[in-house]
Amino acid sequence: MAIVGGLDIHRKQLTFDYLDQASGEVVCGRICPADREHLAEWLQRFAGVDRVCFAVEACTGWRYVAECLQAAGVEVLLAEPADTAAARGRKKRAKTDRADSRLLRELAEGGRVPQCWIPPQQVLEYRALLELYHDLRREHTAWVQRIHAVCFHQGTEHLGTGGLGTEAGRDRLRRLAATQLSPAGRVQIDTGLQMLDTLETHLAGIHRRLQAAGRHLRGAKVLTDRLYGVGPVTALALVCWLGGAGRFSSSRKAVRFAGLDVTVYSSDGKRSPGRLSRQGPPVLRWCLYEAGKTHARTSAPDHAYYTAVKDRAGGKRAAISEARKIVRQACHILTDLGDDAFTPA
Repeated sequence: MAIVGGLDIHRKQLTFDYLDQASGEVVCGRICPADREHLAEWLQRFAGVDRVCFAVEACTGWRYVAECLQAAGVEVLLAEPADTAAARGRKKRAKTDRADSRLLRELAEGGRVPQCWIPPQQVLEYRALLELYHDLRREHTAWVQRIHAVCFHQGTEHLGTGGLGTEAGRDRLRRLAATQLSPAGRVQIDTGLQMLDTLETHLAGIHRRLQAAGRHLRGAKVLTDRLYGVGPVTALALVCWLGGAGRFSSSRKAVRFAGLDVTVYSSDGKRSPGRLSRQGPPVLRWCLYEAGKTHARTSAPDHAYYTAVKDRAGGKRAAISEARKIVRQACHILTDLGDDAFTPA
């Protein structure tokens, strides 16, 4: 390997530190501003070099940096941020961008980079759509809660069954707003309903795209066929975050990656035991929880277990338990499929 180095990513600049193993020279500096154009121009200095390797932390912005490096023929080592920080040890002085890039270079030089998986391009695109869909769903829920808060604050009658999920419920809300709300309250309700209409339009379009992708991806199609409660969207999320050859050596690690494992009690007393770690992708955790809730149906194959856990610990704990089961089963299925999970069905 002729060149080995590290890149520290920030919005305004990229800090680099690399070693020319042939001459022993260490070069440090910054790429400013941090964008594709300037990074590609800087990478031209390595044209003609046999082997070039750079370590990059898997923080926000790593995607375009990794894509530019790969396009220039540079080997990319994507480092897991928490393990990279642990490799630094106890800080003896203030941490700087130059110190971060130097640490990445030293880890890459010694072959000690705690590597992350770099997903294929189509998986990154599906992840982006899933995250957008999740964000829109959360925003939709937030606007519904705002509307209910306005009605409660000004003492209107109850909306009745159906609420804002039906056109009849929204018509009733408009009548109540016209007769029982102040002028400012009516503006709040009108704005909220317009926002809901806009969000639902975008949600419907993105949901169709996700369903089509889930039905035409081999791994998602297999998961949908084999796992109860897993639809095309949930199956797509499972493939995007758990798929790939050699991703997890055990299903327990997949559960931990999804953030569904229970945290260990800490002696400082700042957190009570039995809480979820909530690490990993929130989109995947949300999809799995919704899939776990489907086992509340009497037709579900695992309904007896769901009911037993619900009677003992509540419905949420029962859904989370089922979600863990789904992750373990999906991990085994995707491990058998390997990279074929990303092929068209």
